Amino acid sequence: MYSSAPTQAQSELLEATVTVQLPERIQTIGETVRYLLQRSGYRLAASQSTAPETLALFALPLPAVHRHLGPMTLREALETLAGRAFHLVQDPVHRLITFEQCAVKQAAAHETMNMANVEVAQNDD
Repeated sequence: MYSSAPTQAQSELLEATVTVQLPERIQTIGETVRYLLQRSGYRLAASQSTAPETLALFALPLPAVHRHLGPMTLREALETLAGRAFHLVQDPVHRLITFEQCAVKQAAAHETMNMANVEVAQNDD
């Protein structure tokens, strides 16, 4: 029996399941995000309205572990690329996405300092 209702992926475009093996020409997080958004109906917000922290994220090299993603939702793939320091911001009206740095920036800085202290303590031994 067929349903006349749209699937979740058809209603919520970022919920479409993706499995991606990225081509070698894709080298940065920003290029990967753009590649993932192709044919999704979404696009990145204009760079002039993007925070400097997000632009810095997009310029980072793509980790080798992210060269193959999925199967997972498009939203999960985008969030995986950005990492826990950023959260995905979606404008469903204009079908735009961007990322914003999380408010836990201070917590991450504290964690980084703790890791640095552990390294210093280990080096002193």
